[in-house]
Amino acid sequence: MGAAEERIYDGNDVEITSKDNDQTDQYLTFIMASEEYGVDILSVQEIRGWESVTPIPNSPPHVKGVINLRGTIVPIVDLRQRFGLKNVEYGPLTVVIVLKVATAKGSRIMGIVVDAVSDVYSLSEEEMKSAPDLGDHVNTLYIKGLVNVNNKMVILLDINELLGSDSIPEVSINAIKELKEAR
Repeated sequence: MGAAEERIYDGNDVEITSKDNDQTDQYLTFIMASEEYGVDILSVQEIRGWESVTPIPNSPPHVKGVINLRGTIVPIVDLRQRFGLKNVEYGPLTVVIVLKVATAKGSRIMGIVVDAVSDVYSLSEEEMKSAPDLGDHVNTLYIKGLVNVNNKMVILLDINELLGSDSIPEVSINAIKELKEAR
């Protein structure tokens, strides 16, 4: 740790590294399929344990359903399925990261299911490498960048590109009430 670097621990014993003279952004990192991903911490609303959801008929397979979060209907997206990774059974470490996502219609609250939360890193733009060009057949617009942290590669996601598209249907409280009444 350099002279200008300071280590801070929040109430959850998650280490936050801060460097005095750098313009840094903080990223919450999480694990999926033994790989580490990160999202801008300013978009994170809260982290919750996995709980059952109300399924939405005719939604894409990666949309697990919705939860009612203090009066707000929150769509829950399984990021493993969204990325085409192998499905795993949800366990005690499985969490839902609730995010504020900017869309063309304004901001909305959404949740992503991930295997486990990892850490919080302060990273500068200079540390970030751009996503590799994988040709026209692979969309990498949702990758904000790649960064090497403690000898491991972390993929930083642009959550607005990933979840802000129209592939996630809008869900209203009235639609949920109608679903529950139909049961």
